[in-house]
Amino acid sequence: MRKHSKEFLQGLTPYQGYELLVEGNKRFINNLNSDHDHLEMINETREGQYPFAVILSCMDSRTSVELIFDQGLGDLFSIRVAGNIVNDDILASIEYAVKYVGSKVLMVLGHTECGAIKSAKQGVKDGHITNLLKRIEPSISKALLKEEKDHLFHDSVAYANVENSLEEILTRSTIVKEMFAKGEIGLVGGVYNIENGQVDFFKNLTKRKKEDKKMVII
Repeated sequence: MRKHSKEFLQGLTPYQGYELLVEGNKRFINNLNSDHDHLEMINETREGQYPFAVILSCMDSRTSVELIFDQGLGDLFSIRVAGNIVNDDILASIEYAVKYVGSKVLMVLGHTECGAIKSAKQGVKDGHITNLLKRIEPSISKALLKEEKDHLFHDSVAYANVENSLEEILTRSTIVKEMFAKGEIGLVGGVYNIENGQVDFFKNLTKRKKEDKKMVII
C-alpha cells in the first residue's frame, strides 16, 4: 500500500506514525535514505494529500524535515518559523492538519545552535524580530531550572523551547487538546543536532497499543 493513500492514513495509529519518524531519522544519519521516485510521488499525490504527521520546526536551512526523517512528497505537513514559535496562524495550520486531513502525529522540532535562541539570549531588538524573540525568552529562564544531563545534546534552551511550544499548542488549541485526550493524535517533542543529523525524541506522548505493528516502509 502506498504511503500517500487515504486508507494508509486512516489505518495508522499515532505510535506507528512516531515510529515512521524514528526509523526515517535512522536512515538519514546512516546515509540509507530511500530512493524516492519524485515523478511517481507527483502522480500519487495529484488527487489529494494524506500526510501522517505535522511538524512545527525552525526555518533554519539545515533543518528540512523531509530530509531529516527521510520522507517524500505528501508525507509531512511542514510548518517552519524562526525559533519554532507558536502564533494563531500556526495553530490554525496545525488544527487543519489533524482535524481535517487526519495527520496522526504533531511534532515540535527544535535544533542545536539555533540562531533565534542565540539572538534571544543576546536581547536583540530589531524590527519584527523583537516580538518573535520575546516568545523565546521564557524558555531561557526555564532552561536554567533543568539539568543538561536529562538531554542527549547540550542545548537546554532548545529543549525548553520545544516544551514551551508544545504546552502553548495544548493550552491555546481546544481542537488539539480534545483530539490528544481521545488518543486520536500523538504529540512528540524533539531536538535535531546540526553536527550529526540525529534527532533526540525526548518527549514521546503517543500511546502504543498491543495490536500495533511496526511500520516498515521501503
